[in-house]
Amino acid sequence: MKKFNYFTSEFVSPGHPDKVSDQISDAVLDACLTEDPNARVACEVFCTTGQVIVGGEITTTTYIDVQDIVRKKIEEIGYRDGMGFDANCGVLSAIHAQSPDIAMGVDIGGAGDQGIMFGGAVKETPELMPLAIVLAREILVRLTKMTRSKEIAWARPDAKSQVTLAYDEEGNIDHVETVVVSVQHNPEVSNEEIRKTIIEKVIEPVLEQYHLSKEEITYHINPTGRFVIGGPHGDTGLTGRKIIVDTYGGYFRHGGGAFSGKDPSKVDRSAAYAARWVAKNIVAADFADKCEIQLSYAIGVAEPTSIKIDTFGTSKVSEEKLEEAVKKTFDLTPRGIEKSLELRSGTFKYQDLAAFGHIGRTDIDVPWERCNKVEDLKKAMM
Repeated sequence: MKKFNYFTSEFVSPGHPDKVSDQISDAVLDACLTEDPNARVACEVFCTTGQVIVGGEITTTTYIDVQDIVRKKIEEIGYRDGMGFDANCGVLSAIHAQSPDIAMGVDIGGAGDQGIMFGGAVKETPELMPLAIVLAREILVRLTKMTRSKEIAWARPDAKSQVTLAYDEEGNIDHVETVVVSVQHNPEVSNEEIRKTIIEKVIEPVLEQYHLSKEEITYHINPTGRFVIGGPHGDTGLTGRKIIVDTYGGYFRHGGGAFSGKDPSKVDRSAAYAARWVAKNIVAADFADKCEIQLSYAIGVAEPTSIKIDTFGTSKVSEEKLEEAVKKTFDLTPRGIEKSLELRSGTFKYQDLAAFGHIGRTDIDVPWERCNKVEDLKKAMM
């Protein structure tokens, strides 16, 4: 009898209350950077029944209409009258300027804070991401599109997914063990219709896309039997509470810092993107099948205080040589990262990343997903 090891990742929809907060935070950031690319932003959002509170530190030369940003984002996500939370909610703004004690370190090109950041890549999918998080995400991408198009007319914005994979003793993926989906719904729809629709129209097409067997999967669809009250009406939302969803689904480590609402001088965000960029190029260059990068920074200091590479025994070269090649190939100072990854260019919207994850995206051309340093790395290794 085969022995398996199991690994699980979850994902949440843009209508999840924490994701509502993330998207509003990043919508505020986008509004600032559109008119003032050098804006300093640290925006946090709290949302609950009939209420959104926007707070934090913003230093910018432009004006942003916080009320308008909040209401438009809620409407876009799909909350409307009768759900306990909609665009007519109360909006309270509690924003002040960035501390000058922080600014003096950032102004000279240093990091906006101390901290550790991780990034990773693995040969489980074409985008070099862990398969469990990719499947969990794609299930909710598909569900959200069908909800917004009214193809699934009874579905509401809040939803969660979870995928468990079985790995054999050699560490290879054998099969999908369990899929969990909980979706907010209108009160009139039956549990039988929800289950049939989610399995046949949402989950199975995603599994087919990745050439995975649909046999012998355990499904848990709306396990409690009812999910009418949801979103910020059913559970308070906070910015930065879905950091594992935003990244690798727990497959790689996380330094603990959230992304949304933070401008690129905050290395919690920019260095995490950079770590993904480095790790993906290492795996794409075929130096390893799996790679995790740790970066660390000190507030006001430009160069990383450390760079650590872990290839989990899959490296075809020494990790010490890889670290030296990375130092030669990548500018990992905060300003170097901002420039290389176009983080103040306006070429993408941060709020779009907040909706469906910041890492491994194939639907948005973000620079940290480009394998544009493969040849440079190979030269540095010579």
